[in-house]
Amino acid sequence: MLLVESWLRSFVNPHLSTEQLSHVLTMSGAEVESIRPVAPAFSGIVVGHIIVAEKHPDADKLKVCTVDIGAAEPLTIVCGAPNAAVGMKAPLATVGAVLPDGTVIGKGKLRGVDSFGMLCSQRELGLSTEHAGLWALPESAQAGQDIRVAMNLDDTVLDIKLTPNKADCLSVWGMARETAAITGAALRAKAWPSVTPTISDSMAVTIEAPDLCGQFTGRIIKGVNPRAKAPAWMVSRLERAGQRSISALVDISNYVMLELGRPTHVFDLAKMNGGLTVRWAKDGETLKLLNGTTITLDASVGVIADDIQVESLAGIMGGNSTAVSDDTTDIYLEAAFWHPLAIQGRARKYNFSTDAAHRFERGVDPATTRLHLDYITDLILTICGGACGPVTDIITGLPERKPVQLRVARCNKVLGITLTEAQMADTFKRLGFEHSIGTGAQSGVITVTPASWRFDIEIEEDLIEEVARLYGYDNIPTHAPIAPQYMQAQPEGTLSLHSLRLAMAARDYMEAINYSFVDASWETDFAANTAPIKLLNPIASNMSVMRSTLMGGLVANVKHHVSHRITRVRMFELGKVFLRDDRVLAGDLTIAGYDQPQRLCALAYGDVLAAQWGSASRPVDFYDLKADLDAICLDLSYEAATHCALHPGRSARVSRQGVAIGWIGELHPKLCLSYGLPHACVVFEIDAQALCAKALPLHRDIAKTPVIERDLAVVVDAKQAAHTLVQAVRGSSDPALEPLIQVDVLSQFSGANLPADKKSIALHLQLQDAHATLTDAQADAALAAALLALQTSCGATLR
Repeated sequence: MLLVESWLRSFVNPHLSTEQLSHVLTMSGAEVESIRPVAPAFSGIVVGHIIVAEKHPDADKLKVCTVDIGAAEPLTIVCGAPNAAVGMKAPLATVGAVLPDGTVIGKGKLRGVDSFGMLCSQRELGLSTEHAGLWALPESAQAGQDIRVAMNLDDTVLDIKLTPNKADCLSVWGMARETAAITGAALRAKAWPSVTPTISDSMAVTIEAPDLCGQFTGRIIKGVNPRAKAPAWMVSRLERAGQRSISALVDISNYVMLELGRPTHVFDLAKMNGGLTVRWAKDGETLKLLNGTTITLDASVGVIADDIQVESLAGIMGGNSTAVSDDTTDIYLEAAFWHPLAIQGRARKYNFSTDAAHRFERGVDPATTRLHLDYITDLILTICGGACGPVTDIITGLPERKPVQLRVARCNKVLGITLTEAQMADTFKRLGFEHSIGTGAQSGVITVTPASWRFDIEIEEDLIEEVARLYGYDNIPTHAPIAPQYMQAQPEGTLSLHSLRLAMAARDYMEAINYSFVDASWETDFAANTAPIKLLNPIASNMSVMRSTLMGGLVANVKHHVSHRITRVRMFELGKVFLRDDRVLAGDLTIAGYDQPQRLCALAYGDVLAAQWGSASRPVDFYDLKADLDAICLDLSYEAATHCALHPGRSARVSRQGVAIGWIGELHPKLCLSYGLPHACVVFEIDAQALCAKALPLHRDIAKTPVIERDLAVVVDAKQAAHTLVQAVRGSSDPALEPLIQVDVLSQFSGANLPADKKSIALHLQLQDAHATLTDAQADAALAAALLALQTSCGATLR
């Protein structure tokens, strides 16, 4: 919000400089983002009154002007502005004047005529980009007066960033009220005009939706002059506050909104049909707005309608059909209180915002609607003339400010300071809140009734915030928290999540951090999830659901890198996914819940190693990524299985201690094609908590006996997974296998002399007794026990 300092000081004028005032406002919660002077620095420029304007004898586009600056003799100025005319008042840079760009004005001669200065446009004074002609000053400006004084150019504009709860400060009057409360300066009482009706014309109004409109006031004004000019002081304040001057009627409406925070609307009475009805819209109704947009309405938005059509979007924007113009002579002036909940989100629904909606959806003071209607009526009658009718004032229900109790001890505890009851009561007095100090059983409790303009005071913490703001945040001492500190033991059987990051970084992977909000198509592609968790208010259409897998984000990262000609990518992400976890309570009551497990996902694309002379280039494959995963956790097992996002023949389910914890495999060819990847990438996604569990280290003496090695080749079904043979041998309870310390898959092949449905798998066994060297008989017995286990569990036969 742009706040004109001189406008503010016309209501409250604390003995503070602009910078001090800015600091005080910022520290109270109204953050001043910038301070901008109305005009740049310049000097020697005065008000000039053109008393003669003749054509230059030797130049068609120049005029020789005689300009009165209040001195004994007028000055001769050669000017090329097309609008220079007798009687006009314009800025005159005298000889020696310094312009904003540093130019010093001297005596000149243009086509043989001496010129003793320069008449200026707004652009030459650094006030705007307008340079079509001289800056026309108001008639009230005195010739010879310093232009900075005449036009109040030493003013400043404060750009204030208000939090959404500070609707009471969305006006100059609101900021003046706030400034008076903070600084203790006197607030000049607002003089409300008394308007007496001079005609009897009125309009019937019906409120069908009391939950939309709490109060509706309006009156007819006839015989206005729509071509009247708004006074210069009003136009100046509007422009400095960021509002463009349009017409007198519109300017007056905007001025009251900026000064008092009360949006109003002016209808062209001749374009209205019958009485007005305030109601919720009907599905399918349409309305062409003042901005030229035609919208389709539904029952969730409020409207003002006449007997034939909808005329206005309630509390947001008027309709084009009843807009005032230069031909308007009779108007209907409306001011209303719209319930904030009935306005909130309606403008954004149609992808635009207005100053009126911005205020009404936060709350406008319901106690001053009638006063503000009289105020704007008085301005219209003064500037545009006309005669006004009686006020139609319908009240269906205004919000009440419920008392809120503040415990003095609680306030002091929260703020960490010691304030008395009297100091807190003074805070509420300065804010205009009714309050009473409790006695007896209520001793130490202040009961506060918020002012009508404060919609944000509802609970005790709101009152504590007000005490802190007016006491001054910078007056509250900063104390470091005092608490005993204890060293937290790190469980030896648990790895930290950060250790997983370090392990992945050590394996040449770069960490990625992606949004938890993803495109719904990613959930379909990478998780076969057709019912993802949807966001109620997504920040973008392609970020509308919560992710249940990390794969989509990493694939998108790889796609981005590949599009920038990066041919080798190794990335990982450690983050949360979001899964539905409905919980059943007593009986059949089910509530929607969500589980947020941590996942570790890694992806490798391109060559295994960066280009170098020591190793031949080779594309990364399933076993490279499996080796990286095994380096992080040793006791994982892999079982061939299919996943919607992985290659059907090159993917596996990852388990640990018999529990499935994730997947590994090549990206599905159709996804590689869909996401524009020339080559397949390999990816794994594992439950991070499962990887963090580790077995405690066990002490074992270093054996002094040699290791006995044996190979065992068996024939099994072609569909038999190799790891099941390893598990069968390790899981055998035969005493002969007690010396077994390691078993690995040595080789696997099919074809040759084997049947088509069979394959050969060779296992390599390592045997060792820590106390005695194994004999050949013991080694053979262990080998026989291993074969028996394979025959029993896997149907294997010795090759």
